[in-house]
Amino acid sequence: MTVSTSLAARLLPMARTGLAAAAGLGAFGVLSAFAQETAPVAADAAAPVVATVDKGDVAWMMVSTILVLFMILPGLALFYGGLVRAKNMLSVLMQCTMITAVVIVIWVLWGYSFAFGGSTSPYWGGLGKLFLAGVTPESQAATFSDGVMIPEFVFICFQMTFACITPALIVGAFAERIKFSAVILFVVLWVTLVYFPIAHMVWDSNGLLFGWGALDFAGGTVVHINAGIAGLVGALLVGKRHGYGRDNMAPHSMTLTMVGASILFVGWFGFNAGSNLEATGGAALAMINTFTATAGAVIAWVVIEGLARGKASMLGGASGMVAGLVAVTPAAGLIGPIGAIVLGALASAVCYWFVAVVKIKAGYDDSLDVFGIHGVGGIIGAIGTGIFTSTSLGGIGYAEGVTMGGQVYTQILAVLVTIVWCGVVSAILYKLVDVVIGLRPTTEAETQGLDITSHGEVAYHS
Repeated sequence: MTVSTSLAARLLPMARTGLAAAAGLGAFGVLSAFAQETAPVAADAAAPVVATVDKGDVAWMMVSTILVLFMILPGLALFYGGLVRAKNMLSVLMQCTMITAVVIVIWVLWGYSFAFGGSTSPYWGGLGKLFLAGVTPESQAATFSDGVMIPEFVFICFQMTFACITPALIVGAFAERIKFSAVILFVVLWVTLVYFPIAHMVWDSNGLLFGWGALDFAGGTVVHINAGIAGLVGALLVGKRHGYGRDNMAPHSMTLTMVGASILFVGWFGFNAGSNLEATGGAALAMINTFTATAGAVIAWVVIEGLARGKASMLGGASGMVAGLVAVTPAAGLIGPIGAIVLGALASAVCYWFVAVVKIKAGYDDSLDVFGIHGVGGIIGAIGTGIFTSTSLGGIGYAEGVTMGGQVYTQILAVLVTIVWCGVVSAILYKLVDVVIGLRPTTEAETQGLDITSHGEVAYHS
C-alpha cells in the first residue's frame, strides 16, 4: 500500500531549477494525502516513475527521529531542570517525561489524523487516519524526490517527536508554579486544538498557510512560535512565582543546563537535517546551516552580554545557542551558510533584548524565557527565511514568480495567523483548566517546592 501525493510530482519541475525544498514549503508538505491510498503519481505519463524506498534514507530518518527524542529526553529536561531552583528540578523533569508519553499516545490515536489525515480542509486533517487506520509496514510516504518514498511508520514517528517537544517547551514559561495535573490536561487539549491544526495548515498541501506559500522548513511557526506564544499566555494567566523580583531564583545548576543545551544542539541536527526526509544534499545544507547559525548566535549573545554587563556568562552562551537553533529551524534547508550566521546573530541580539530588557520592563514572569527565545527567535527566523532564501543572499531561491517582498509578506501573514490562533485558543484552554482543576498549587506547596509536594521526592539528598 502506497501513500502518495500529486504534490511530489508537482515539485519535480521545480527541483530541476534548484527550488525543490522551497517549493515544499516545509519538509512535510509533500505528504499531502495520507488518508488516500492511491497509485504513485507518474512524473511523465509515457514513463511512469516506479516508487522506491532507499535504505539509506530510511536509516537516516530513523536516526533523525531518535535524535529529536534525545532533544526532549534528556536534553530539554536537563536544560530546564538546571535552570530552576533545586526544589523544583524533578517537577520539570517529570513534566517533560509525562508530556512525551501522553503526546505519543495521543498522536497515534487521533493526532496524526488531525494533522495529516487526508482532509481537504485548510484547517485540519480529518478523521481518515484515526488509530492509524490503514497504516501497515508496507505503507509508504512521499519525499521531495519524485518516486522516492519512506515507510509511513517512519514519517509518523518523526512527526510524533515534533508533536512531543512543542508542548514540552511551553512548561518553561510557568515552571515552578503550576500543578502537575493542570500541565497534563492543558497539553492534551492544546495539542488537539492548537498544535495539530497549525501543523496541518503549515505542512499539509491542503493547509491554509501552505496554500499561501509560507516557508517553514522544520518548524519555526509550528513548533517555536506556537510554544512561545502559548508560554507567554500561560506566564500571564498563571501569574508570577511567589517572591519573584525579591527572592533569589537563579538557576541551581548551570552545569546541567550546559549539558542539556549541548544535547539540544546535537539533537537539533535530526530536527533540521531530518526535515529534508532524505539523506541528500538538502540534508547537508540544513546540517551546515544548523552549525553556522548556532555559532553566530552564541558569539552575538556573548559579545552583547559582555559589552552590556562586563562579563560573559555560561547562561548567556547556552541561551544564545538555543536562540540560534530556533532561528534557523524554519530556514535550515532554504538559506546559505553565511546567511545562517547573520540570521542566527540577528535573532540572538533581539532575543537578548527581550530577555534582558523587555521582560523586566513589562514585568511578566516567563521563568525560563520560552517566549523571549522560542517565540521571538521563531518570529525572527520565520520572517528572516523570506529574506535569506534569496539567491542574492546565498539561498536556494524562491518559487517561480515570487519576489523577496512577496515572500516576506507571506511569512508575516503566517506568523500573525499562528500568533492569533495559538494565543486565543491557548488563553481559552488555560481558563478552562483553571476552572476544572486549578492552575496553581497552594502557596505553601509552591514555597516548599513542587518536587516534594507534587511528586513526593527530591532531586538531591544532603
